[in-house]
This record gives sequence, C-alpha cells and structure tokens, in this order.
Amino acid sequence: MDEVLARVDAQLPDSLDRLMELLRIPSISTDPAFAGDCNRAADWLVDELTAIGFEASKRPTPKHPMVVAHSGSSGPHVLFYGHYDVQPVDPLNLWDRDPFDPQLEDTPAGKVIRGRGSADDKGQLMTFVEACRAWKAVTGTLPGRLTIFFEGEEESGSPSLVPFMKENTEELKADIALICDTGMFGDTPAIVTQLRGLVGQEVILTGADKDLHSGSFGGIAINPIRVLAGIIAGLHDENGRITLPGFYDGVPELSDEMRAQWQRLAFDSADFLGQVGLSVPAGETDRTPLEMIWSRPTCEVNGISGGYEGAGFKTVLPSKASAKISFRLVGTQDPAKIVEAFQDYVRSRLPADVKVEFKDHSNSPASQVQISNPAFEKARRALSDEWEIPAAYIGAGGSIPIAGYFQNILQTDPMLIGFGKDDDQIHSPNEKYDLESYHKGIRSWVRILSALT
Repeated sequence: MDEVLARVDAQLPDSLDRLMELLRIPSISTDPAFAGDCNRAADWLVDELTAIGFEASKRPTPKHPMVVAHSGSSGPHVLFYGHYDVQPVDPLNLWDRDPFDPQLEDTPAGKVIRGRGSADDKGQLMTFVEACRAWKAVTGTLPGRLTIFFEGEEESGSPSLVPFMKENTEELKADIALICDTGMFGDTPAIVTQLRGLVGQEVILTGADKDLHSGSFGGIAINPIRVLAGIIAGLHDENGRITLPGFYDGVPELSDEMRAQWQRLAFDSADFLGQVGLSVPAGETDRTPLEMIWSRPTCEVNGISGGYEGAGFKTVLPSKASAKISFRLVGTQDPAKIVEAFQDYVRSRLPADVKVEFKDHSNSPASQVQISNPAFEKARRALSDEWEIPAAYIGAGGSIPIAGYFQNILQTDPMLIGFGKDDDQIHSPNEKYDLESYHKGIRSWVRILSALT
C-alpha cells in the first residue's frame, strides 16, 4: 500500500490534468442543449476506465447514458457510485471565470480546483478512479472485485436510475456500495450513516371565483391567505414539534454511542448560524443542534404566494393562496403516510367556501445504515489513518435517494464517504474543490480498498 500511496503523490500533476479535462466537458443534464456533452463525458469515462483495466461500457437510457465497469471475479464485491453530470451555471455573471475553464487557484485557505463539477461530483468520482489507476500501475492488477456505476442524470432528478437498477439488479448487486457525493465534518473525515428522506407538497386554496375589492368584500368574504396562514401556523407547537397525527411514527432515538460521537465533534451552533446572520436554533427545544439537522424530521415552508405581489399597493382580497411545504424524514417514517396526514390536516382546517388542491413534488424515504457491518469500521480506521484525525460516523440533513435505492433495490448497504467542504459552493457560482480534498481523497480510497478487498 505504501508504494501505491507514493505513486498517488508522484502522479498528482497528471491526475489533475485528467480531472481538468473532464471538468471542461459541460455535461449539464437538465438542459437538452447539452445532451451531446453528457454523451461525451460518458465516453471519456469509458475510455479512462478501459485504459486502467476495467471492462467498461456506456449503457443507453431514455435520457443520458450510464457508465458501468467491472474488474476482478473473486473477493468481496465493492460497487462505487458517482455522477458525471453537473448543475447549470446560471447566473453566469456571478462567476469569476468561465465555469468550464477549470483552474488551480491559490486562496488564503490553500489551493483549490475551481470550476463547475469540481466538487459535485466529478472531482469526487475521480478520486476513486485515480486510486484504482495508482493501484494498477504498482501491482499490475486492480484490487479485488470492483464495479463502477456512474450516472448522468443525478442533477436532473434521476428519471432513468430506478428502471436501470431494476433491469440490472444482478449485475449491480454487491457486498457494499460506496458513494462519494458527500463531505467531511469541518476537517474531520466522515462516513455518513443517516440521510433524511423528503416529501414535497404544494397546497393551493381557492375562495371566490375571482379577486375581490377588499373594501366591498372584506369581512364578509373568506380570505384564502388568512386560512392558509392559520394552517401553516398550526403545523408546529410552541416547542417546535410537528403536530400532524402519527408524524413521529418510525422516528428512532439516537443511540448512546452515536450521541457521544456527535458530542465529541464539538459542533458550534452559534458559529454555524452566525455565518448566515442568525443566532438561535429554532428546532425542537429538547434536542441538540446536531440532532436537529441530522436525526430529527422537519416541516418547512419553502414558499408562499397569493394576492398582489407587485410594486406599490393594491387593496385586493385574493381568490387563491398557495404554499410549498417540505418534510425531511428520518428512520422508517413512511412518505405516503406523511402525505396522507398532511392532506387530512389541511382539509380539517378548511372553512366553508374554500376548496383545496394538492400537488406532489417529491416522495422518498430516509436512509439509515447499520454500522455493525464490519466494512464500516474498516473504512473508518482507514480514513483515520490517512487524515490523522479519528473519522466520525455522522448524519446528513439533505437527501441522497441513491442510498435508499441501493438498500431497497440491490439489498446492498451504502457507505457514503466524501471529501467535500461546506464552502465548496456546489450548485452555486465559483464552485471549488480543495486540492487537499482531491489529493487525500485519492489516498483515502487506496487505504479503504486495501482494507475492504
């Protein structure tokens, strides 16, 4: 392993050149104008994987292709997942340079790789590819039994992902699935073991059949905005708990072991909130800040609309009012039951003359893995050795549906290990990936592959 790590260090300039080449391909999956570039990125990856000894192929889907590659036939089967597509770059005027002309930049915090996709997810997936390349260069073979699975639609909702996984279950099923689309906890390497699920609901209330003059009809006619405001206000109690009946069914308590580990992370909620101009945690009053963002479910209003919203003032009594509301789920909360409970709650609060319409926007369960699988502790020790900091098992506030798909479709435990930082500005202008994250990310995968295979 020491020889492989030395190879990683010696070949870092060449490795960076390859990453820059991939970053120059504008593989924006959500915009049909870039479909050719998505195909070009897939072809580039197939060529690179083939060159280092994988049997790699580009697989068609109704939209953008998948890349699947295999090596080895014995030992534990390890699958690695990443995505080669990227977010759109708008607003372009907020970028300091061409987003698809990546460069290595000096910053006060150190060198960074600047460009769209550098952190999400091309830089991350290339850490694994380059670890395999170094391994092959030193030993003449690739480690163990590996499958690589790269998607081209992650940033546009993954419409082809589930059908593809179901059609190719036997080929993709593995002993462990590695996902490199997450980050570290500050400077602490981490394995994400809990991901929240997501339910998105849009509720539209209609009163009168047209907007009304508030002088003529105010007081006698129902105002949908007032009704909507009452519905939203009733979703939480004075302690921050969500009031929907049965909402907390399936919400687990944090284990003593995990609580102790999270406490050792010394998370500073005042600093975390202070970075965005806030100061006081606003979740359930009997929970710690890390529980609020990692292991507890939420209900948030993402947008409200109704009435006159233009410049100046208009004395209107609106016909319609709407809100977009999201629920982050944990444990075994059932998305379908959350939707049912929410819609029943809204209907129970409707007065006469107000009609309701619902629109579904997302529906995915939470993902939680059991660290009793020995592979998790092996990987944690390998990360700790590389970063010389004890690696931690952490949660993540966001939702990564692929982790649940690996569990539910492939019956494979997902292990989420990434090297991104909170300030990488993914999905935003001037996205970057720390050179240290890239370099030590490659070295980390070398150690993890040695431990797992």
